[in-house]
Amino acid sequence: MNVIERIASNTPWEPIFGYSRAVRAGDWLVVSGTTATDERGLLVGPGQMYVQARQALLNIKAHVERAGLRLADIVRTRVFTTDISRFSEIARAHKEILGENPPASTLIEVKRLVHPDMLVEIEADAWAGAAQPAVETDAKITRPAVAKRRAPIQRKPKAKAASPKGRARPRRRK
Repeated sequence: MNVIERIASNTPWEPIFGYSRAVRAGDWLVVSGTTATDERGLLVGPGQMYVQARQALLNIKAHVERAGLRLADIVRTRVFTTDISRFSEIARAHKEILGENPPASTLIEVKRLVHPDMLVEIEADAWAGAAQPAVETDAKITRPAVAKRRAPIQRKPKAKAASPKGRARPRRRK
């Protein structure tokens, strides 16, 4: 029987919104949207995209380690930002913290976050099921052979449009 463990970080928003900072379900750990707050719940780096992205990722690192996993176990991040034109600052922080084991990731621009001074919020998913680290390879990913293939769909050929006698068909423009 799998157990679901809900992990709180005691930030002021958890009881207001009714969520957990992280949830561990079997081998999966899902970390909620995390912003650049310090241990007192105060925002770090107002106006500084890189500083906020880095702090949010360090907060995620702390939550992942608290659950008994490592940064290398993070398989996916979702990054929400209020200004996608500052992508390079976010990318710099993301690569610094997660670059040794890069996860799948998505970057999304949003209108705003819960506090007007927040510029970035990051979610992470980690998997604890790997007994050994994955090996990076340049090999192509192929689909397994299908034992039984369906017959191709048979379509009737389209009838050619007949041109009226004595008149040439107009030429198609390219």
